Amino acid sequence: MTKTCDVAIIGAGPGGYVAGIRAAQLGLSACVIEKDSPGGVCLNWGCIPSKSLIHHASQFSALRDMESLGVRIDRRGFKYSEVHALSRQAANTLAGGVSALLRKNKVDLVKAKASIAGAGKLRLLDERGENSEILAKNIIVATGSRPLSLPGFSFDEKLILSSSGILSISQLPKTLIVLGAGAIGCEFAYVMNSFGVEVALVELGEHILPGEDLEVAQILDASFRKSGIGIYAKARALSWKAVRGGVEVSVEVDGKAQALQAEKVLAAFGRSPNTENLGLEAAGVKKDSRGHIVTGDYGRTTAPGIFAIGDVTATPALAHVASREAEIAVEHIAGRKPHEARVDLNLIPSAVYCEPQIAGFGLREDRAKKDGTAFRKSTFPYRGNGKAVAIGKTDGLVKILTAPDTGELLGCHIAGYNATELIHELLLAKGAELIAEDVVDMIHAHPTISETIYEAARGVGDRPIHI
Repeated sequence: MTKTCDVAIIGAGPGGYVAGIRAAQLGLSACVIEKDSPGGVCLNWGCIPSKSLIHHASQFSALRDMESLGVRIDRRGFKYSEVHALSRQAANTLAGGVSALLRKNKVDLVKAKASIAGAGKLRLLDERGENSEILAKNIIVATGSRPLSLPGFSFDEKLILSSSGILSISQLPKTLIVLGAGAIGCEFAYVMNSFGVEVALVELGEHILPGEDLEVAQILDASFRKSGIGIYAKARALSWKAVRGGVEVSVEVDGKAQALQAEKVLAAFGRSPNTENLGLEAAGVKKDSRGHIVTGDYGRTTAPGIFAIGDVTATPALAHVASREAEIAVEHIAGRKPHEARVDLNLIPSAVYCEPQIAGFGLREDRAKKDGTAFRKSTFPYRGNGKAVAIGKTDGLVKILTAPDTGELLGCHIAGYNATELIHELLLAKGAELIAEDVVDMIHAHPTISETIYEAARGVGDRPIHI
């Protein structure tokens, strides 16, 4: 059986299904091929279930606040298996929602493995072992990524867990070593610690969250240490061995070997692109040394009619990046002129959903100093905000970096309550080419956490009120 369409998309993650829907909206016939559940890793084994766990971890931690009011809470009936079940329910609900959205937009969803079999041709193998073909004028590769495994720390999902593996366990370990303190490692360290697991966090870089501004990362570092998480920065994991009761990991810290023991290890080293067994090389699609598909404007690859979006490319492995790249590619295919030919790296928000949350975009102060980039800095602490004081969320700050001569917003970074929501006000200002003075001109409701943005913006002009 052979299908034909204008656009065939391999992968139904946040890049693939958005590409299919946008193609249909623009009058193109679209087919999305997915071998697993719709929604990709993000929805099924990443963003959504992990945020469900984080939400319930935050609620569990808040029980201590109730006890400070004199309420006595018996935690002996707590079952992590119920928390885990809720995270799976959230993922399954949204996977069904993606399927419904594709049907609503008349996008064909085919459950099969796909590979490129020539110009404009896909070969499909379904779960029954039957073969079929799709002929498409354009092909979009959106197969996403998987947890990166480093030599010596292969995942067995029993002692050495991947980020997917730790989302699968329904019983908590008593102790956990997290290797890698990026967003994934820090989020799981927070979740496990909140539920009473003893956590050690090991990071090769100079500080946790090495991809974030140093000053905001230090706020999360202090919070983690206060909550009892052991942090080992500038530390290299050398090897591991199974011991009675779990795992022993040999770690080199400041040139000295140290042995850490725990029931399980979470290896959160990053992501690896799913670009194997797709027929890319035979189709003339070039990859870089790390396996990412090389793309130009609009997601075009080195092969005519083949595009790539999301984690299979070298742009940041974030769901919101994949979705935007999907729209750019499809609008180009449809003959439209997208607002941008590529995603602007300076307008990509980062978001880490621990407590306190971390969010930011653009220039980082530590990198600016290292590179000799001139900037002006304004910060405002959460402790100076009325709403933050009222609700007991005073750990955090808002930082705005501007160009000294023009006042252009170069970068903004937030650590604190609701940071992942707040960042978008400053991101919108940056995208609209506004300056800090324009943010000040907008009246912010009082009392709100968003007034931290207002005050930090006032500080750019040396006229803060509440500090």
